[in-house]
Parts: sequence; structure tokens; C-alpha cells
Amino acid sequence: MAITRNTIGVLAASGILALGVAACGSSGKKPATNASSTTGSGGSYTANGAGSTFAAPIYQQFGNALKSQGTTIDYNPVGSGDGVAELIAGTTDFAGTDPPLKDSEVKQAERKGTPVHFPIAFGAITVSYNLSGVGTGLKLDGPTLAKIFLGKVKTWNDPAITGSNPGVKLPSTPITVVHRSDSSGTTKGFTGFLAAVDPAWKSQVGSDKTVKWPTGTGAKGNDGVAAAIKQTPGAVGYVEQAYALQSGFTTADVKNAAGRYVAPSLQAATAAAEGLSVPPDLRFAISNPANPQAYPITSQTFIVVYRDMCRAGITPSAAHGVHNLLAYALGAGQDVLSQLKYARLPSSLDAKAKAQLPTLTCNGAKLG
Repeated sequence: MAITRNTIGVLAASGILALGVAACGSSGKKPATNASSTTGSGGSYTANGAGSTFAAPIYQQFGNALKSQGTTIDYNPVGSGDGVAELIAGTTDFAGTDPPLKDSEVKQAERKGTPVHFPIAFGAITVSYNLSGVGTGLKLDGPTLAKIFLGKVKTWNDPAITGSNPGVKLPSTPITVVHRSDSSGTTKGFTGFLAAVDPAWKSQVGSDKTVKWPTGTGAKGNDGVAAAIKQTPGAVGYVEQAYALQSGFTTADVKNAAGRYVAPSLQAATAAAEGLSVPPDLRFAISNPANPQAYPITSQTFIVVYRDMCRAGITPSAAHGVHNLLAYALGAGQDVLSQLKYARLPSSLDAKAKAQLPTLTCNGAKLG
């Protein structure tokens, strides 16, 4: 079952994404182990996840596919930061996060076991705006975006914007900045781009899942930011492409490292993922890629689990459910990502992620 724009709209309106059954990733409760859950095959399994709203449409689709195979995935899109915190606290079985864990988070997680990163997909973080009479494709470079989000460019007809858009009639409408209020991997990706291209942003604000915003209004989740932009004339914000499409947003073409203005698209996100330098633990992050075809604000997204999930306090049923999710995500799931406007993993990276699957265990016994 492919996710549609209407599907995302329902999810955005409700503020909660439930996969299979109502999401319970933040409940602190674990699913009960059933008699078949220790066999590793032919059973009925349930696993809880929490984290990235950027990747929520992916896990909704994957959950739909796995439900018919006896695996229920409940995913709570609370933001990458909260998802990681819940994994470390032991209240969820896997974390969805766009940036990899920081060294400090790895150390916290190691109190329960070894955390393992599985890259799942790549996606464009759009600069979306609500500006009457102005169509999609407004050209914006990094320093201008930084000035907008610093509160230094205050109207849409500011010379910093008009200079890159000759022939476009821009109104004097005040700019309303909308940003994430929660701990967000989308924020990490967006502010990482601004820090890479603008020294003032790097020194004054920096890049992280949460930052001290100089201006603007906050909203929770990609769906919350999308809703705020849609309701506010003159607004601009950053949202994952699936949410921008669902809302029918006009989106900016952003200047990349090669000096080209590139629209957010599946092809441009794929180009951003090419030629990545990936460490052995697969903790990597895209930052203003050099490929001339790349959309510059592109993010990766991960599922993070414990290598021995059961010794970390996760039930056998959940451990098998997580393993089934990962096997699907790195296999057949890669073929459906384009339907959701996400880019699949390059074959070499997919192979490295798959090579980690046999290392996952439950009390020392291999899963799958």
C-alpha cells in the first residue's frame, strides 16, 4: 500500500502517526512476549519505534507492508532527539534519527549495549514559503537564507532576495520565519547547511537538533511546521519534501556548492548521496555536497538499535520485529522509497548496512 498525499494530510492533521496500531513508542511499556516470539521465524511480532518526523512516511509505508507478514511496527514521530532519548532510556525498541548519534549519546547508550546505525534513505529538506503571486522556484542562496533566519532580511522584496530573482515581482510582505520547536534531525540538517555556507550563522547560532533561534515562531514536527506555513501569509520554513508536496507548497531552488540553483527533487537528493565518505560504524552526515546536480539541503535518516537487543532490555518479540523491519527496509523497502519522494541508498552503502544484520542478536542468539 503506497502512502498518498491524503494519507500524509490525515497524519499531519492528527499530529500522530500510527503504524499498524496506535503508536506507543513513548509509553515506556514493552509488548508481551508470545509463545512464537522466540523462534525467529513464522511468528507474530510487535516492535515500537520513536523519533524522526522526517522519516515518518517511510515507516508508515513499511509498517503497512510488514503487517501482512505478521510484524506490527508502532512508530511515534516525536522528533529525532526524543527518539534517541527514548532508546537510551529503554522506553522504545528502536530510534529513528536523521543525524547519527553524537559521541556523548553513544556513551550513554553503551550502558545497555552497543548501538548500531542502519542508514535507511535520503531526502530533501525544502525551503517552503507561502507568498501570494509568487510561484515555485524562487532562487535563494545560503547566505541569504541565513540572513532570513537570523531576522536580518525582513521583507520579501529585500535586495538580498530580488538580486537573485530578476524579473520576479516580489511583494513587500513581511517574512515570518517558522522553525521546529522540538529536538529535530530536520533542524540539524537545515542548520548544518547554514553553518556550512555562512560564517555569521556558524558563530552566532551553529548547528544541532535544537538551536537558539534568533527570530520566528516554533512548531512541533515537520507536520506542525507545514501547517504553520500554510496558515501564515508571508511565512517561510523548512520541511521534508513529502510534507511540502502534501501541502502543495511553493519551494525554493537553493544554490549548491557548485554554484547552481537546484530544486528539491528525488534526483537531486540521489545526487547528494553519491560519493559519500562513510566510516566503519556508518555514522555519517551529508553537508553541502559537491556534486553539481545535488540539492544542497539533503538529509540522511537512520534506524538505531542495540546489537544485542534482548540484553538491552527488549523482548524477543520486539527484537525479531525490529530485525524484520530492517531486513525489509534494506531489501524490498528500497524499491518503494521513490513513491514517497525519498532517495534509496547507493548500492555500496546498502551492502554495508545489510552486512550488519547478521550481527544482531537476542541474548547472544542470531535473529532472522
